[in-house]
Amino acid sequence: PAAGFNFDNAARNAAFDGLFEGGQTPKPLKTGTTIAGVVFKDGVVLGADTRATSSEVVADKMCAKIHYISPNIYCCGAGTAADTEKTTDLLSSNLTVFSLNSGRNPRVVMAVNILQDMLYRYHGQIGANLILGGVDCTGNHLYTVGPYGSVNKVPYLAMGSGDLAALGILEDRFKHDLELEKAKELVRDAIHAGIMSDLGSGNNIDICVITKQGVDYIRPFQESEYKETRKPKYKYRPGTTPVLTKKIVPLKLEVVEETQQRMDTA
Repeated sequence: PAAGFNFDNAARNAAFDGLFEGGQTPKPLKTGTTIAGVVFKDGVVLGADTRATSSEVVADKMCAKIHYISPNIYCCGAGTAADTEKTTDLLSSNLTVFSLNSGRNPRVVMAVNILQDMLYRYHGQIGANLILGGVDCTGNHLYTVGPYGSVNKVPYLAMGSGDLAALGILEDRFKHDLELEKAKELVRDAIHAGIMSDLGSGNNIDICVITKQGVDYIRPFQESEYKETRKPKYKYRPGTTPVLTKKIVPLKLEVVEETQQRMDTA
């Protein structure tokens, strides 16, 4: 390519601004979720919260974010709910066809490669941030797949808007060759930390344990601690709210006298 500056995008942006005359340009969509995964001694543990949001509104309190892929592979999804649902459904369908043709369960790396090709093809237009976990003949595997098709294999991971708090718990307490109960407790505490630190995450905690013996999908693993219902009417005692400043403005009224006079009709 020729050297120098390229201003093609400047002309493109000006054309975009002309499409929204008299209005506002679209704003980025913020999604909220906390998902996590840990590799332990005998398999993989996945966890997720159950809150689905639409802007500041809680759209669903019991949203299932741990998706079935195959009998030995499950996937947690963060991002746009429709994209994660359809992406995992499509992956599950492809692997089901493979299992019917070959008569065996797919390997985890095969599922990761399909996801990678699918997401890279759309260059980030599919808002799916995924944690893929599973057990196959080669061992226990945990992968992260980004919306642009990036892939990374890790021993533990958290994603979503509450991932910073969840990663703090995982980095502090993760150990190799964890026992099952310790791994489940670690994932639960990581998701709980994300829930307490992020308004986009909340409600219950789901856990999925994948081993060579099978899958244990616990829904819910821990119910929300906040069960208080809205009262029909709140009553507060006088003095509950402190008075910071006080200013008295005299009210001046103008008194107008009115008189009535009988009309002479004689």
